[in-house]
Amino acid sequence: MTDTKPPRKKESPPGAPGLDTRAVRGAAEPDYNAGAVVPPIYQTSTFHFPAELSEARSQGTVHLYTRLGNPTLTQAAQAIASLEGAEQGRVYASGMGAISSVLLSTLRSGDEVVALENLYGNSVTFLRDVLPRWGIHVRWVPEEESSEVARSVTDRTKLLFLESPTNPTLRVHDLSAWAKAAEDAGAFLLVDNTFATPVNQNPLALGAHVVMHSATKYLSGHSDLIAGALVGKAEVLAQTANLSETLGATLDPMAAFLLLRGMKTLGVRVRQHNHNAEAVVEEFSSHPKITNVLYPGRFSEKEEELARRQMRGRGGMVSLVVKGGLPAAHRFLANLRVIHPASSLGGVESLASLPAETSHRQLSAEERARRGIDDGMIRLSIGIEDAADLVADIRHALDQS
Repeated sequence: MTDTKPPRKKESPPGAPGLDTRAVRGAAEPDYNAGAVVPPIYQTSTFHFPAELSEARSQGTVHLYTRLGNPTLTQAAQAIASLEGAEQGRVYASGMGAISSVLLSTLRSGDEVVALENLYGNSVTFLRDVLPRWGIHVRWVPEEESSEVARSVTDRTKLLFLESPTNPTLRVHDLSAWAKAAEDAGAFLLVDNTFATPVNQNPLALGAHVVMHSATKYLSGHSDLIAGALVGKAEVLAQTANLSETLGATLDPMAAFLLLRGMKTLGVRVRQHNHNAEAVVEEFSSHPKITNVLYPGRFSEKEEELARRQMRGRGGMVSLVVKGGLPAAHRFLANLRVIHPASSLGGVESLASLPAETSHRQLSAEERARRGIDDGMIRLSIGIEDAADLVADIRHALDQS
């Protein structure tokens, strides 16, 4: 009978391994997986279990049903937790599956959430339209008031939620200040670290309690799967387990396998994303057809200093605001030859999208304007192609727009 015990934890070698080592090694357990260097896919819906099931499950020594747990999912979650320096991790069917699971499992009627106003569009929709149905109030913090977030916290606040850099305006926010506000209130801080990745930023080291990733993006890196992840303190993640299993937000084993494979090259990929994005920013900062270039740290001297302090790299996301609004942005997309007009981000290939029509289409024009999302904004996910080719492609598209 196949051994279905969870992978054994081994003692770490002397000295903490570097990020690239952790990314390549992941949560591999060769002697647990029949000597396989690459963890296998446990492509099964159910598992053989011993007659003494209750005792075995209480001891955590047996798998029962993939919706409740699967070795491939466990290894993917452990790998992400290792990259973020977390106690524990869990993977989900999508980033929104992760967000909805942690919010619904930790909040009750009468609780409050303090959330940055400028979040990913579906995060805003969930907070604005879904949570109030259960009597959960959301206090929105405008970006200009982010440094004074403690003023928005009350004795009913149970959770604070932000992303930094933000999607798609790429503003940088003080994670330590938000963590202190949460700690002082006896609440916990949830940070969406999708844009930064563990290579460029580690919110847990700055006081966050839980970090969320849309693993669809940089963690997988190849635009071939949908996945989400939560990592952080075990006591918080334990609250999400039963609800997420009940809701069915479980990641498929094949997607978990692909995620594990993608993460092996996370470090080298992100460093190239960083390099290429910097080249694009430098080239187009003063282009006559661009009214604004958004990139982490560029908004102000204060944000530049903050980005230097809490980030090791600025990431691969760049937003350009073109003169002429939406019609000019449409012409720009139509004339790209190397960069793909497509939603999503974080893959090895460069992508371009219009937030007004994709990631933030759920918001009204007034709501987008309040968040600084111009109709002429083009969000670029800069890939790992040759930087010169990307610069030439953007220049050509601008010339034609």
